[in-house]
Amino acid sequence: MKMRMNKIIGGFFCICLLLFQLPLQTAAANAANEPSPPPEGSSLFATSAVLMDADSGRVLYGKNENAVMAMASTTKIMTCIMVLENASLDETLTVSAYAASMPKVKLYLQKGEQYTVRDLLHSLMLESHNDTAVALAEHIGRQHLPSALRDKAVTEYTAEESKQAVAAFATLMNSKAAELGCENTWFITPNGLDATETISLSDGSTVQKEHCTTARELAGILSYCIKESPKSQEFLDITRTQNYSFSANGRSFSCVNHNAFLNMMDGALTGKTGFTNKAGYCYVGALTRDDRTFVVALLACGWPNNKSYKWADTKKLMQYGIDNYFYRSFDQEGISFDEEYLPPIPVRNGQTAVFNATAYTDVEVDRETLPKWPVEDAPNGAGASGQTDIKDATWDEEWLEGLLLRPDEKIQVRYTAKKSLTAPIERGTVVGSIDYIVDDTVYKRENVVTKDTVEAIDLRWCMVQIWKRFLCIR
Repeated sequence: MKMRMNKIIGGFFCICLLLFQLPLQTAAANAANEPSPPPEGSSLFATSAVLMDADSGRVLYGKNENAVMAMASTTKIMTCIMVLENASLDETLTVSAYAASMPKVKLYLQKGEQYTVRDLLHSLMLESHNDTAVALAEHIGRQHLPSALRDKAVTEYTAEESKQAVAAFATLMNSKAAELGCENTWFITPNGLDATETISLSDGSTVQKEHCTTARELAGILSYCIKESPKSQEFLDITRTQNYSFSANGRSFSCVNHNAFLNMMDGALTGKTGFTNKAGYCYVGALTRDDRTFVVALLACGWPNNKSYKWADTKKLMQYGIDNYFYRSFDQEGISFDEEYLPPIPVRNGQTAVFNATAYTDVEVDRETLPKWPVEDAPNGAGASGQTDIKDATWDEEWLEGLLLRPDEKIQVRYTAKKSLTAPIERGTVVGSIDYIVDDTVYKRENVVTKDTVEAIDLRWCMVQIWKRFLCIR
């Protein structure tokens, strides 16, 4: 009897223990699904910082991300990609006296020496040599100078003529930056040394420009280098090389990659360091994990003796991205727009089977054609949200099929269409759109088009209707 009572009491306590633990386990499970909070701005050493999704260009975390600042040798990612896109790796270039005069860090090029573009790009990106940056810039830039300078030997260039070639290369860099949507980036030097220049405007006035960028735009430039550029693979091959040796002009050289982040985290992809007294320590780097590619850009991340600050910030931001952002397709169940909810649109002056009736056209989603109108030209009316702050991600490019999102982030689906139409209307006429919106930005748009052709009321139709009514009267 006593043993039976002990079993009952023991069972009672087991049940109580299970009931007590269940809420704790549920709470722990819920907490595991909660997104971890983003880094506090004060917990980062960098004055300006960005974590970006390289595939969409979306900023996942920002700290003063639009502040215009100096960026030191992170400049060289743009120098590298512009050289790759405008020259062959096997081309040979000649060194000018101006290039050889650049300050440390340098390869110690000498006037008149010849090197391949391939060798100097490794010198540029692994050791961050300033003289090789100028030699490469001159080689590309001089092709855009007047014919007299194009045909002139580089060894005979004056310092001023070499500067003209470098300026021509900087123009290419700035054109590419503008093409990528960079509004606050300005390149003067190919090596990232601090510089200021005076630009004359068409009205005769002048403006002072500094060599600068923002963390957001710097991250966007690296995203282009590794994702969109036709030379992205060559860029990655060079910037991921750990050691590179070559011989030229009777000398031997050895280059070691100083991007320590490549060995700090699984999936580390590429990157570039930078430092000047004005810029402080800077870094831009990329990491890929489970088909997700993150880019971190840091500006003014400490000054001597704070070399390691940039690595701590980079790892913190990368880990935040890895832990919190996962790919979600716009077409997944519960997000994709259901065409059954598309109402027909009335058509003014449209022919109908019955006199004095209202003509309508059914509509459908056209998922074959990619719409590319600017937002201000999009049709509006029925179903419009009235939100004027919605903007397109990059409407001149293909829309995205999905996005990296936190579990708690929502995708807003907005249907916008014209309230009415005027005949004649052809089948397939674009009359609206389905927009997939995150953080007030449209990342995907689908056309809404007419399913029917509606002819306009004309004399023949009127005569037919009169005849029908006459027959009915008879």
